[in-house]
Amino acid sequence: MATTEIRTEVRAPARAEARTAPRPGRRVPAGTVIRHAILMLFVAIIILPLLWVVILSIKSLPDAYQGNLWPKHFDFTHYSYVLQHISTIPKNFRNSFIATFGTIITTTVSAVLGGYALAHTRMWGRRIVFSFLVASLFFPTRITALIAVFQLQKSLGLLNVNPGLILPYTTLSLALCIFIMKGIFEGISKEIADQARIDGAGAFRTLWSIMLPLAWNGIVVVIMVVFVTAWGEFLLERTLINEQEVFTMPQVLGTVFGGMGAWAWPRIAAVYVMSVIPGIVIFAIVQRWYIRGLTEGALKG
Repeated sequence: MATTEIRTEVRAPARAEARTAPRPGRRVPAGTVIRHAILMLFVAIIILPLLWVVILSIKSLPDAYQGNLWPKHFDFTHYSYVLQHISTIPKNFRNSFIATFGTIITTTVSAVLGGYALAHTRMWGRRIVFSFLVASLFFPTRITALIAVFQLQKSLGLLNVNPGLILPYTTLSLALCIFIMKGIFEGISKEIADQARIDGAGAFRTLWSIMLPLAWNGIVVVIMVVFVTAWGEFLLERTLINEQEVFTMPQVLGTVFGGMGAWAWPRIAAVYVMSVIPGIVIFAIVQRWYIRGLTEGALKG
């Protein structure tokens, strides 16, 4: 018995030393390193130009025309210069918000209804409708339908009318958003919808009370897709709007380069930064739901 106790006491410290001994470092697979390097490269491609524009917007005018990346003197007066020399810029921001959020409402409602109908209803010709929607993604309708859109807006009296941009903007991303919502609703079990019908709920009650809470992350994906498309749209607005007070921010940025005369680069950069800040802030707020929506089936075919 004594010998056994001694052996146990001897082995216990050995085991403790084995547990505390440092393990050799794990080798990271080469594929993982390559994937991370590619991701970092794409992140740098996106972020570095934006950082360069931000730095340019706070450079002094002499520094802006030298080759130094980091300015010797900071000048934050370019933003106040923009606000003083473009007196309509508060209205232009308001116009951008009206057109963008009006487009978000119309497109999101239409996409939710269309995606739910394609995924959970026995609609005649459902595959044909879906095939036309997918086919429309491969046609440059923004260019081919430009003259027709102009003539239609003119006949409706919606030229140089900011809310008149909502319907044309809605058509830009509607097919893609229906495609996204269809994938989201298909990821929800049909047994849930069938159980709701057995309990006496109609199609709209099932959609409103059951499906929408489950599809919220996908709706956020749709909202972000529509926001990016509508906030940065230039070609349609350039065709339908020609009065400065009705301009949105992309149109203001375009006129700074040309029609308003030769501007210094830091001041143009300041207009650009002011234009992109709302999008960055909104995405920073909703990014968690956006990523969840992508992983839950927003990209499902």
